[in-house]
Amino acid sequence: MHIADVHLGVRPEAGKAYSGERSAEIWESFRRLIRVCRSEAPDLLLVAGDLFHRQPLLRELKEVDSLFASLERTQVVLIAGNHDHIRRESYYRTFRWSGNVHFLGSEKIEAVEFPAFETAVYGCSYHEKQIPTPLYDSAAAAGRQKTEILLAHGGDAAHIPISREKLSGLGYAYVALGHIHMPQVVVPGLAAYAGALEPTDKNDTGHHGYIRGEITEKGCSFSFVPFALREYIHCQVEVDPRTTGARLREMVQAKIEEKGEQNMYKFLLKGYHDPDVLFDLDALDGRGNIIDILDETKPAWDLEKLYRNNKNNLIGRYIESFSGAEKDSVEYTALCEGISALMETRRGTE
Repeated sequence: MHIADVHLGVRPEAGKAYSGERSAEIWESFRRLIRVCRSEAPDLLLVAGDLFHRQPLLRELKEVDSLFASLERTQVVLIAGNHDHIRRESYYRTFRWSGNVHFLGSEKIEAVEFPAFETAVYGCSYHEKQIPTPLYDSAAAAGRQKTEILLAHGGDAAHIPISREKLSGLGYAYVALGHIHMPQVVVPGLAAYAGALEPTDKNDTGHHGYIRGEITEKGCSFSFVPFALREYIHCQVEVDPRTTGARLREMVQAKIEEKGEQNMYKFLLKGYHDPDVLFDLDALDGRGNIIDILDETKPAWDLEKLYRNNKNNLIGRYIESFSGAEKDSVEYTALCEGISALMETRRGTE
C-alpha cells in the first residue's frame, strides 16, 4: 500500500458544517487507512512524505508510531517531505520507532532491506523546505535485493524535479511518489503519485485515496483506491434574466444533492442577470458546505432602450463611448459595470 500527503495537523478550508471537525476527520481517515492495512496485511506500507502538515509534535509521533506498530504483518517505510522536513530541533531526529517502522531520515539516498521478501526500499528525507536539485535522476537501484522500490517526494522546480525518462532507467520495480495531491500515473506499470489521502485545499478536486499494488515475476501492477470522506467540487451555474434569488438557490441546492451533500463546494455563477435582481450569496449556503461563491454574472441591460431614454445625458454618452463592444468582451464588461454604477447613482439622487 502506498500513501502520501496525509498532512496530519492541517486545518483545511471547509464549509461551515465541517470547518470545526475537518482537521480531526483527516486524523480519523488515517486511522481508517491503518485499519484497512491491518485487515489486508500487505508486506509494505509506503509513506511518500508529508505525513504531517508541519513539524510533528512528540505526542503526534507517538500516536502515529502506535498505529504503525499495530500492523503486525506489515513493514512501514516513510520519509519526510517538504512540509514536515527535518529541522535542527525536529523530533524526527531522536524519535525511536517501533521495530516494523523504518524512517529514511537522511538527506542522501539510503535503503532499508527486507530479506524475508527479497525487497529493498530506497529514499531520502527533506531537511529544507525546498530542494531544487533533481536528486532522483542519479538514484539508481543498487541491486541489493531482487525487488527494489524508490520512495520519492517531489516533482516541481522547487521540490526535487523529476524526469519520467530518468525514472524509467533507474532499475526500480516501483516508484512510490508524493507531493502532487492529485493521484496520477507518471510511468505506466512503474511510477505513480498516490495523491493526498484526503483533500486539504479547495483546489484539491477529484477523488483522493491511496494506491494498492503488487509486484510479481510478471512485473508491477497497481490501482488507485478512492478513500476520502469528502471531495472539493467546483460547479458552474448558468444564470439568465429570468433567474431570481429563490430560483438560484434551488439550482445550487440541486447541484449539491446531485453530487453529494457530504462534499464541499466552490460555485461560479455565469451568465446575465436581471439588473433589478440582487443575489444574496450568503443565503445560497443552505447546508453549510459551500466554501466559496464567485459571481461573474453581468446585468442584462436593454442597451438600445436605455440609450433612447438617456441619449442627451451622461448615461447616453457613456453607452456611445462603447459603441461596437461585443458581448463577453472586456469592453462590454466595463460598459455593464459603468452603467450599473451610473444607475445606482441616479437612484440615490431620486
